[in-house]
Amino acid sequence: MAGNKQIPFPSSKVRWKDFKRVFTLNIGTILFGCLFIYMLFSIILYFTSVHFTSYQVVAGPLSKNETYTGLALYNEQVVTADTGGYLNYYTREGIKINASAIVYSLGEQQMQAAAQALTEEDLAMLREQMNSFSYGFQPENFSSTYNFKYDLGGSILQYSVDNQNSMQEAEQAPALTMGGQTLIRTRGEGIILFSRDGYENTTVDSFTEADFDQIAYHKEGLKTKDPIQAGDAVYRLLTGETWNLIIPLSDRQASALADKTVIKVRFLKDNVSQNGDFSIIERDGKKYGNIEFGSGLIRYAGERFLDIELVTNVQSGLKIPLTSIVNKDFYMIPIEYQKVESDSGEAGFLMEGSSKKRGKADAKFVSTVIYEQDENYCYVDTSAFPKGTILLNPDSNDRYVVEDTAALEGAYCINKGYAVFRFINIIEQNEEFCIIEKNTEYGLSQYDHIILDASQVKEENM
Repeated sequence: MAGNKQIPFPSSKVRWKDFKRVFTLNIGTILFGCLFIYMLFSIILYFTSVHFTSYQVVAGPLSKNETYTGLALYNEQVVTADTGGYLNYYTREGIKINASAIVYSLGEQQMQAAAQALTEEDLAMLREQMNSFSYGFQPENFSSTYNFKYDLGGSILQYSVDNQNSMQEAEQAPALTMGGQTLIRTRGEGIILFSRDGYENTTVDSFTEADFDQIAYHKEGLKTKDPIQAGDAVYRLLTGETWNLIIPLSDRQASALADKTVIKVRFLKDNVSQNGDFSIIERDGKKYGNIEFGSGLIRYAGERFLDIELVTNVQSGLKIPLTSIVNKDFYMIPIEYQKVESDSGEAGFLMEGSSKKRGKADAKFVSTVIYEQDENYCYVDTSAFPKGTILLNPDSNDRYVVEDTAALEGAYCINKGYAVFRFINIIEQNEEFCIIEKNTEYGLSQYDHIILDASQVKEENM
């Protein structure tokens, strides 16, 4: 048609040049092609292979011990003043005092400065006390300075009283005075505290559920600079060494502890552990654990509520999940067929050959891994011998046909990238985990990586 222009079709020569220009081979193209093929191959392998989740073997108990908050009950009494006046204490809180020791002084007026009659021997002992404290002082434990102050004041007072009454017995001089105040002795020996909280008369037979309410708990300090009245409390005395700790228990906890008569307790305050006699008591339809101790009172005398851990999970070993456990068949070979090479120390068995020399069967020593061994049998991997292999007794002409098998428990270790069976010996287990014995030959070690779900893998799989 007139006026229409035809566009010429490119010649084949031009198209081939363009093609060559695009696909010209060079080192960059080759490297890119190799990388593309590698990535493609890796992606195909990733989506076609089975993926395993690993678990790192750890050491420890089967489960964590449970913690409780216990109510501490002591043999205690609140001591009151016989008369009123101003108080001045001469002993430190939380220490054990002897019977007839001077605890405080009481008078109608504040104690006045008085010259203390001290001998050279007394002064030398005081200097020794101060030097000892100075040598061991740590700035981060500055509170110890206040303890030393009380100790030093008590020592000065005691030396002075001893010097004034060196010719008298303590019972013959109950009313000593100093600085215008009367010195008061303790009414017995025990651990002294300058506070009270209303639990002093609470016992194992009388506590209630409300006694465990820490929000409502209140402790009252007894030290005061104001004058006191006759009958006012001046200190609390804990006597004896026996004390009790009461812990609330759920039905599950009570059932788990029902067979315990002695239990190990770890105190979270100072991480100290000690044993106590244990029993379960019921009060108003609720269960409580009663732990009775015969020592350790002085460490916790100032505490009414104590956080503790009952150390009931005493079995310790390697902890693995139950899903990692698999049963594998092993040949059972009588132990008398085992041979240990004298030169190399390798353990194995003599396998009968096909030829005979001078009437005797040809024997070949085969070194094998003994996964487990008891009094009668060695347990050998089934890959060590074909079924029906004849083994020779190294000490006689007896023969044994390899065919009997037994299952051993184990887990698949993947430290080297492929699955290898490792024998385990279970000590204890619960619904999810088990504790296995440490240091078993051809077994697992701490920090090994094992297959989490053993049902997904077979040995030698990647």
